[in-house]
Amino acid sequence: MDPIAGVVIPAHEEEAGIAAGLAQLLSGARPGEFEVVVVANACTDRTAEVARGAGVRVLETPEPGKANALRLGDAACRTFPRLYLDADVELTCESARALVAALAEPGVLACAPTPGWDLDGAGPVARRLHRVHDALVAPSRGLAGVGCYALSEEGHARVFPLPDVISDDGWAHAGFAPEERRSVPGARTRVRPARSVAAHLRRRVRVRLGNRQLAELGRPVTAQPLRLGMLAALVRQRKAGPLDAACYLAVLMVDRVASRLRRNRQVSWGRDTSSRPAVGA
Repeated sequence: MDPIAGVVIPAHEEEAGIAAGLAQLLSGARPGEFEVVVVANACTDRTAEVARGAGVRVLETPEPGKANALRLGDAACRTFPRLYLDADVELTCESARALVAALAEPGVLACAPTPGWDLDGAGPVARRLHRVHDALVAPSRGLAGVGCYALSEEGHARVFPLPDVISDDGWAHAGFAPEERRSVPGARTRVRPARSVAAHLRRRVRVRLGNRQLAELGRPVTAQPLRLGMLAALVRQRKAGPLDAACYLAVLMVDRVASRLRRNRQVSWGRDTSSRPAVGA
């Protein structure tokens, strides 16, 4: 059978988790239903070997960088619509089909699943932080921050060729009007966010750098700014408890102070290993 969608998966040092992700995607799929391309970029572990063991096409490149891996995988993929899936995020076969169905609707050029947060192993403050954040962004969630997005052939032309951006999903999100993109309730990803407050704050450095870069490229992030009234509304609606909101606000203030202190200093960010399983786990 001809594949119903292409799936491009950039993977850097994902030996421990990529087998589980591929198993979720392919379990229940018909033979050849998805054209899957894994791009192992600058890996020193067994990422490529493990992915080949799952029966998918694997490309290897010594050049690091997610954007480069996405470009290579995209160029090798032949099928539309096309899904772009983070290697540490799980998407089921049924969810992939739901994304393909959403792109068949008139006017929809891009879509993304809704995230299911796997908080196993997260600290108590990090758990409260992620629950509040999810409740705050849920009404305006788009293509960014859920570990996967899908593009129709027409939508693909808005995103590729992909520049060397930190936030590829932010770049994709900003390329579409609200009525052209959709968050699909029937599709879900399993996402492991930062397991500690310290890891979350390190990720925030990456987010700020990515947002700054998008603005310089003419695709600024237009997220609704947080107001205290929004937190208060969550508490009133019992979508978050008072302690949840207090933890979120405290971490937000630490993040903003740290951001100001770093403003005139060069900062660096790296891969967050707190949310990834250890090899052999």
